[in-house]
Amino acid sequence: MSIHVQWLKEGYQFEAENKVGGKIRIDGDGVLQGIEGGIAPLELLLAGIGACSAVDVVMILKKQRQNIESLEVRVDPEKIKNEIGYSEYKTIHMHYTLRGDIDANKAQKALELSINKYCSVSKALEKSSEISFSFEISA
Repeated sequence: MSIHVQWLKEGYQFEAENKVGGKIRIDGDGVLQGIEGGIAPLELLLAGIGACSAVDVVMILKKQRQNIESLEVRVDPEKIKNEIGYSEYKTIHMHYTLRGDIDANKAQKALELSINKYCSVSKALEKSSEISFSFEISA
């Protein structure tokens, strides 16, 4: 696995591309002369943990024969500056909104398995961030 990152020569805008051509625009979000529309590098971590966990949850619920129709994850961090001066996430809270005919106990178990065992992004971030979650199910 590798990612190619290229500077687009406009402010601090970059484009990352994976080996199969998937692309994402990365930006300095206005603070570093960014161009609107890109995602800041630190925000990519939030997108990564949300998407990684969402994949796990859908897979687990399908294996449990739950009828999941949709899933959204809102990822809310508490950002701090450490003693050196760079930013890091002190806490990350993920709120899952599931839709479908889903047993709440099975959803709880799927979320716990994802965050505590399967999601490699949450495992990487748990060393420096406290990760929590909540969820709701609508029919």
